[in-house]
Order: sequence, then C-alpha cells, then structure tokens
Amino acid sequence: MRPIRTFNVTPALPPRLAGLKKLAYNLQWDWDVDTIELFRRLDPDLWESSHYNPVLMLGMLNQQRLQAIADDEGFVAQADRAAQRLEDYLSERTWHHRNRAQAGECYAYFSMEFGLTSCMPVYSGGLGVLAGDHLKSASDLGLPLVGVGLLYQEGYFAQYFNADGWQQERYPVNDFYNMPLELERDDQGSEIRIAVEYPGRTVYARVWRVQVGRVPLYLLDTNIEPNNQYDQDICDRLYGGDIDMRIHQEIMLGIGGVRMLEALGLKPTAYHMNEGHSAFLALERIRRFMEGDSLTYAEALQVAASSQIFTTHTPVPAGIDLFGADKILYYLGRYARKFGLADDEFLALGREDTGNLSTPFSMAVLAIKTASFVNGVSQLHGAVSRDMFGGLWQDLPQPEVPITAITNGVHARSCVAKPTQELYDRYLGPNWSQAGAQDALWERVKSIPDEELWRNHELCRSQLVKYVRSHLQKSLLERDAAPTEVAKAAEVLDPSVLTIGFARRFATYKRATLFLRDVERIRKIITGGGQRNRRVQFVIAGKAHPKDIPGKELIRSIIHFTRDEGLDGSIVFVPNYDIHTARAMVAGADIWLNNPRRPREASGTSGMKAAMNGLLNLSVLDGWWDEADHVRTGWAIGSGEEYDDPDYQDEVEANALYELIEKEVVPLFYDRDENDTPRGWVAKMKDAIHLNTPRFNTSRMVKEYTRRAYFMVSDRLHQLSADQYAPAKELAAWHNRLYEHWYDTKIQAINIAAPSDLQVNETFNVQAKISLGKLSPEDVLVELYQGTVQVDGEMHTGIAIAMDYQGQDADGKSLYATEMQYVTSGLQGLSLRLLPRHRYLHSSLETRLMLWANPEEVAINMESSAPPVAPTAPATPHPS
Repeated sequence: MRPIRTFNVTPALPPRLAGLKKLAYNLQWDWDVDTIELFRRLDPDLWESSHYNPVLMLGMLNQQRLQAIADDEGFVAQADRAAQRLEDYLSERTWHHRNRAQAGECYAYFSMEFGLTSCMPVYSGGLGVLAGDHLKSASDLGLPLVGVGLLYQEGYFAQYFNADGWQQERYPVNDFYNMPLELERDDQGSEIRIAVEYPGRTVYARVWRVQVGRVPLYLLDTNIEPNNQYDQDICDRLYGGDIDMRIHQEIMLGIGGVRMLEALGLKPTAYHMNEGHSAFLALERIRRFMEGDSLTYAEALQVAASSQIFTTHTPVPAGIDLFGADKILYYLGRYARKFGLADDEFLALGREDTGNLSTPFSMAVLAIKTASFVNGVSQLHGAVSRDMFGGLWQDLPQPEVPITAITNGVHARSCVAKPTQELYDRYLGPNWSQAGAQDALWERVKSIPDEELWRNHELCRSQLVKYVRSHLQKSLLERDAAPTEVAKAAEVLDPSVLTIGFARRFATYKRATLFLRDVERIRKIITGGGQRNRRVQFVIAGKAHPKDIPGKELIRSIIHFTRDEGLDGSIVFVPNYDIHTARAMVAGADIWLNNPRRPREASGTSGMKAAMNGLLNLSVLDGWWDEADHVRTGWAIGSGEEYDDPDYQDEVEANALYELIEKEVVPLFYDRDENDTPRGWVAKMKDAIHLNTPRFNTSRMVKEYTRRAYFMVSDRLHQLSADQYAPAKELAAWHNRLYEHWYDTKIQAINIAAPSDLQVNETFNVQAKISLGKLSPEDVLVELYQGTVQVDGEMHTGIAIAMDYQGQDADGKSLYATEMQYVTSGLQGLSLRLLPRHRYLHSSLETRLMLWANPEEVAINMESSAPPVAPTAPATPHPS
C-alpha cells in the first residue's frame, strides 16, 4: 500500500542532549575518537548493530533511555565537551586562511565514490577512501572545497561466502533518512532539484549534503519521481549495470554535478576530476560559457580548461572508461551541435589518435585535453602515466610529458587506532596528525618508551583478533553454518603470534595467493617448524568485482587451501571488507603485505595506514612503497625488477618473500629481551612512524594539491576571465592563428661552433636560422636540447636551453643564438626544437605542438670556431 503522505521523523532529543544531533550529522565525529566513544557510551551493542551510525542509533533509542541519559551529569558533561570541540574546530583559524588572501574562491572535487565512514557504503575501495580522506584533510586545512558525487541507493555490494567459499553479493538498501546526510532545500523549504537532458527525455535529481567537518559533500540522487524506473536506477549501484548505465552515471556526475553547483549558488574557481568518470563536466562548462558569456567554442574551451585539474589513478589502459563513437554521439551529440563541431572534431576531444576514426572515446583523454594540471598518484605512477599518455604529445621525450605526480596520502586521525592516537598525543603533542616531515616533533618518537609502544601494539593486535573472531562468527551464523563451525571461529588466530595482514581489491595483478605458491614452505613458516615462538598467522580481506570471475577464484582458492591444509585457524579470510575492518587490520597486524606486479599499483594507501600505526611493510617496490624508506621501515620484495614472464616472476618473488619472512621478519619479531620486548622490531616501528606518517599523509597531499594546482588554476581562471574574458579571447585567436600557420615554420640551418671532441665545461656557440612564416618571434620559443645518447642512439632525457632572438637576416629569416656546454662526459647529443609561446599560455606544451630539427632536412654546419654573435648573456639551463 502506497502512503498518501510521507514524513521524515527525526529523533526527539531532550534539550540537554540537543547537541548530539549536530554531532551526529557532522562526520567530524568519524576522526574524533572521543566523540566516537561518546556515541558508543549511549549503547555499545546498538552502536555496533547500527553499523556505527549515530543518526540511526539516536532514532532507535527509546525516550526512556534518552531521558535517563539526559539525567546523567557525567554523560551530559562529556557531550558538552564534544560539542564545544566541534565548535572550536569549525571556528579556528586554518592553514588556508594563513596562506591564501584571495576571497571568493571555491574548489570543486568530483569523484565517482567517497569512502568516509562505514555507515555510508557508497564506495568500493581505495579510490573512494582516498576521496574521503581528501575531504577530511581539506576540512582540517580550511580549504573552501566542496565534494561532488552520486548517492547510491544500494551502493557497492556486501560480500558473503557460500559453503564452498565462493563470493556472493547482496545489495542492502541505504536508508538515506537514517544516515548522516540531509536534503538540500531552497528558501521556501522545497527540495533543490536539477535537470539533465538524456536522449528523448529529461532526468531529474535531488541534492543531499554530507557535512565533513568544514567541507560539504553534495550527492545527486535520481531515485525520485517523475523519473522512470530506469532513470531512478542511475543512482542505484556503484559500478553496476552495463556500458549504457555507466555513461548515464557519468553524464549525471559530470554534467549534473556542474548544474548542481550552480543551483546551490556556488561558483568554483577550480574543478578537480578525481579519475576520468566526471570528465563530461568540461562539455557542460564549455556550453555554459558559450551561452552565458557569449564566448566562441575556442574561447570557452580555453576558459574551462584553465580551471580544471585531472588526477589519474589508472596504471594500465584497461582501467580507463572507453565509449564507442556511436554511444558518445547518441548521448552527447547535442554538445557537438552547440559547439559547431563536426562529429569527428567532437570525438577528437576523447581520442589520442584523432586520425583513427575507429578509436573509442576515452574519458581520461577528454580529461587530459581539458585540464591545466594533470597528475598521477605516486612518483612511479607519474612515470607510468607519462608513458601511457605520452602519445598526446608526439615527439616529446617521456620525462617532459606534462603529467606530474602528487603521491597519495591517508588521513591520520581516521586510520590510527584510538590507543595509538592517545599515545602519540602524549609524547608528540596534539598536532602530530598534520605536522610536516621537517617538524621537530617527529624527533620525539624516539622518546616513546619501547615497552609502552610495544604493549600498546599488543593491545591493538588483541583487539584485531577479538574483532575477527566476532565478525567471522556473525558471518557464519548469517549463512546458517554448522554450530561446530561457528564455535571453531571463536578460536581462530592467536593474539601473541606474528600477524601478517593482506587486504585489498582482489584483482589478479595484486597476486593475493603468491604467498601460497610453495605449500610445504608456507606450512613450515606458519607452524614455526614446530617452535611455538616462531609461528606466523595471516589475516586476509578484500572483495572481487561481481563480474571478476578470476578474482573470485583467488578468494575461493585461499579459503579452500586453509581448509584442505588444516590451517583455517592461522589463515583467516575476513568477509565483507569495509572501512571498519580495514581500521582494525592496519592497527592490529604486525606486517602489512603487498605484492602486486610492478608497476601496476598506482599508489596503494593501505600500507601507509599500517605504517602510521607502527606496522612494518613487506612489499614489492611499487606505488608509494617505491619512494618510501623500505630498509628502515620494512622490507622490499625484490629490487624493482620488471619481468616479461609472469610465471617466472611469481617463482622468483615468492621465494624472495619466503626468504624475508624466514630469515629476517620472524627472527626480528621473536628476538625478545627479559621484558619480552623485541627491541629491534620496536626500533623499526619507530622509524615507520617517524618517516612515513608526515610524508604519506593527506595533510601533506592536500597542501601539495592546493599550492601546485588549486591556487594556480584559480589564478589562471581569474586572469583569463578579466575584462569580460579579453585574455581568453586573445588566447583563442592566437591559437587559431597558431594552428593555421604552425606547419609552415621550418628550421633551416644550425651552426655549431665546436670541435667534435669537447671537454667537460668547454663553452661553445650555437646559432640557428628559422623561417617562421606568418608567425612572429613572440609566438615561439626556440630551445637547444642536450642529453646523453643511449645505446639505441636516442636521447631519452635531457636539458632544454632557451636560445636568444638576434633579429632577422636579409631574407627575413629569424636568427637565434646562445652559448652552451656539457657538464658530463661520454657520448652527448644536441638537437633543436621549436615550441609555441604566448603570455597567457600555462605551458608551451599546452598546445601539444612541437617542431624538432630533422638532420635530413636542416643544414647543419660544424666549425671549430666561429665569429661571435651579438653579445648575449649565456642562457641558463632548465631541467626538462
């Protein structure tokens, strides 16, 4: 029976407890351990059964219990302190206030998923948790940032296993009215709604707000009338459905997200695309500049791109969203018509090879072509991304491809266990969670007594074992397992044994079963060869995508192995991995294991969380671990090798893993003094805390995004939009002229006044004659490019040296000259290149145009000496 009217009923709190509602609806409680304890104190069992959801819990408490709590002076005092902490947090002067004077800025952060807390299951894994941590640190730092995403009715799946160990999925329905989020309404109290055009119809969405400290996260929800059932399901499941549903979701995220921001009265100065899912926002922004500000397509593209940022998390082409040309034109062809572009011109926005009309449309390529700042999420991933997308800048040496790297981080207060946070607060002070690597407080880690740090960690390990046992029992009861199996689950693991944690998405390249490659050897490691004080145990968790059959096979093989080998008490697979389980594991394990196929792990943040809790990492040198101190804070599997034969790689690296566990990890862990404290192990724990916490922290990461990207694109947008977009119009007109005449330019002659055998630091002159056609010297940058010649005869890296314009010769050719020298010996090379230049360009590489000297077409004159050119100061080399 359908109701004739609906009501949103909220908890009726006694006046003395009114502050609990504000605390519950601001997710700052998720990283304030004292506020979490406040909610737990209300009703520990209800706190757990509500899935750690204070809004739901407050609604489930009966009025008698609430009144009894209101009469508890101790609880009221604790609640008042928590409310005051929140007020102080929201009103304090922040890092952003101290470092940015401009008013009116707003940074919009778009992501397909946000992992903030376990009671909001609208995330699938690392990408979402990274996005959630980004918002949390943006709040801590006081950034004027807003999050933009979709609110999924069923979210990502909950995982359980059948009796055979095969992953099953269920999709619990999210009850938005009992979650820490609220509908956005206008001044008249009506829901704020936006409309997005799809072929033959309009789809509507309402807006929910999640308050993350100071930062609002706005989520679109299509599960409303008058949408038809298919359109209501656009926001049904994260990464669910077919390719048509995926493009529906990404249109709603990108285009709907831009419209939502406008409906909320927000005017962002920076649009950050976290992965390519939201890249359609560029099309909507171009359209709005054209229609609202009377700009041409070329002008609107310049303005939109000036304020957009793209972060790629994908280390392999298979991970990029691709759509066929027919899909793009069917769903978005109206934008091509509005822009005045032919179909192939429009599709070229998402194609690397624009001449290949069969190439699918890439969301990552669209994002790159419409962004002023592009980055990978670790230094190694930045290099992988430059290689993967380097074709967009033809003939550009890979190190110069304008894709930089900002290494990921994690939000310290969200992932460090409560007792460990209290330990750090005592010895390091309350500011450790945001302190930089150079802060003197990190030297205080040495002052933490070894025994105290170790007993604290033993407590966390015991809590992990308790959690795993309870969690496993509940999972078995839910599938009606035999009573003996449930009873056995209450005895898995040993709180005194060396515990190795492994938790991540079960993609095959992550090689979750590598440690099982040699059955007898791993059995001997686990049993300690019969010695009780040498035993090892494993806690494993993670989900495979519902359609990833090989990933599900990996999970099943682990479960079967533990049963068949009688090791199910020492190797435990924890079902339904989520944020809460992750926090228990990264706090309570001793070793964090990660063994992907290098270089396919873009970053990997779980190991960072483990290190902040004092865990030691045991990992392949991939992602973040490749740039960490893997000697002092853990162990490296291999030395960064890459293999052509996967089976051979698995054999080599499995043996390396066993060797490390047997000869280094186990002996160091069990080498105890008279107080049963492993002094050598604790020393490495302290290094892990000291060296990794400040470096792999989202406080550092978000500051880096802000300084390098948000400030830059906000300033650039302000620059191009000044005087009714006069700079943007000038730049667009220059672009048109540049593309029209660029291919008429020609490097005609190069005169190198140097012997073939040079000495290090010997200075020589180089002159060049260039025909610029209808371009002017102000339009171009002429550079010498010098570097070491490799065995293949190529210069893969080098130094660019700007040449000085000397005027024109009698034939109207432009003359350039400079002095240069080599600072290293060996076979060195020299070339010359032409790049576009304009005062409003962010980078000469922005146009993706470049002309290199071709030895077969350019007259190259070598002289042992030459008359000096007009006096100029030697150019300063700039690393490329």
